Amino acid sequence: MTGFFEKLNRSSAQNSSLLVVGLDPNPEMMPGAQPLSQSHTIEALETWLRTIIEQTADQVCAYKPSLGFYQALGAAGFELLQQVLQHIPSHLPIIIDAKHSDLNTATALAYTLFQDWDVDAVTLSPLAGQDAIAPFLLYGDKASFIVCRTSNPAARLIQDYPQGQLPFYHHLVQEARTWGSPEQLGLEIGTSTPESLAQIRALAPERLILARSIWGDTTLLNPFLQAGLDSHGNGLLLPVPQDWLRERDLPEKLQQLNHHVSQVRQDISQTSTSCQLWTAPQSTESHPHRDLILQLFDLECILFGDYVQASGDTFAYYIDLRKIISNPQVFHQVLNAYSEILETLVFDRIAGIPYGSLPTATGLSLRLHHPMIFPRKEVKAHGTRRLIEGEFHPGETVVVVDDILISGNSAIEGAQKLESAGLNVQDIVVLIDHEKGVETRLIKQGYQPHSVLKISEIAHTLYSCQRINISQLDILLHNQASI
Repeated sequence: MTGFFEKLNRSSAQNSSLLVVGLDPNPEMMPGAQPLSQSHTIEALETWLRTIIEQTADQVCAYKPSLGFYQALGAAGFELLQQVLQHIPSHLPIIIDAKHSDLNTATALAYTLFQDWDVDAVTLSPLAGQDAIAPFLLYGDKASFIVCRTSNPAARLIQDYPQGQLPFYHHLVQEARTWGSPEQLGLEIGTSTPESLAQIRALAPERLILARSIWGDTTLLNPFLQAGLDSHGNGLLLPVPQDWLRERDLPEKLQQLNHHVSQVRQDISQTSTSCQLWTAPQSTESHPHRDLILQLFDLECILFGDYVQASGDTFAYYIDLRKIISNPQVFHQVLNAYSEILETLVFDRIAGIPYGSLPTATGLSLRLHHPMIFPRKEVKAHGTRRLIEGEFHPGETVVVVDDILISGNSAIEGAQKLESAGLNVQDIVVLIDHEKGVETRLIKQGYQPHSVLKISEIAHTLYSCQRINISQLDILLHNQASI
């Protein structure tokens, strides 16, 4: 299934456009607007919006219906919305402008938008926190735009607070970046000043920005483009001015605007190429778990510095996977990745290695409907004094689930405890392999190792996506290569 960003990139390339048209059934914006009965108004709105789509389908990269306008028309409005959605060509992405922020209805709305209506993206308000956003991010092929700033003058008292310090909307941008990968989560920014847009681009260089309210002064178009586009001339969606939608020469206006924007994008791209200090290697295929790698990095699960590992080795980086369980959408993807491997294996029970992999083993047990056990890290001197917790029968086959292979000690020790209880261990599955020759060690011990990711794959993916620089790439590769 084609994801939102892939669909957007295709439509943008096909139409050479970054333009987004708002499909809002606002009677006041219709050409020759005049009072009509509701039935005639709905019919006239449908005709007008269909005409806009027909005039713009080869000049824009996406459409954005505002849910509030349709809600205001009642049941007839929702019927109109379904008609409008059907008129939009299937290759063009649809962003529903919902500004949703209610935690109690988030799951239901996400299902309606992404499953029933099959739209591609939605705008969301962040004030209810990550919990209200997470249900939308569970749909991996869809996208969410977090509303971090509006141009409404009255909002400045809130979003620019406190005066003279880092404003609140900057905090929103920084927090939203931890909620999802750039392939699932963008930012909606309403501003009348290029300076504000430039500050947000600096805070979130990797995010797609859906711009609003930039047409107050048309002479500022170039500064807005230079502020919002990334170093490759991408990463920005531009709204089509609403008053243009009533003009007869709308296609010509869009063609001229696209040409102007393309010239600015080309200039930025050429400047970036000539001034770039390092260039990410280009590959014809992306890693199958590219999105997961980027999300782990954005959650700061990969840290650089001098860290002593559990094995006693000192690395110039550290991988902290404990943050995953506090981020449902990432944990969901981790379980999917493990499941792809486990579904190819034969086993009776799943064993998690304490303590880091116990949440993962629990999730896999529930998902794959296999009972779970785990070897204790230490045997207590009271109670049952069991070495293995959970029900099992000697002779059963157990698959061992661990989080990271560095020396392999924890996985091997856990497997040996299971075997001492009469269980059979054949496979050990981990999320990340540090590639320090541990796979060979496990094989010599009689176990078959499996990993979702190798540290070299993580390093090259982060480098190719410009998340890390050449020095950090060397750190990751050097540490994984040394034995």
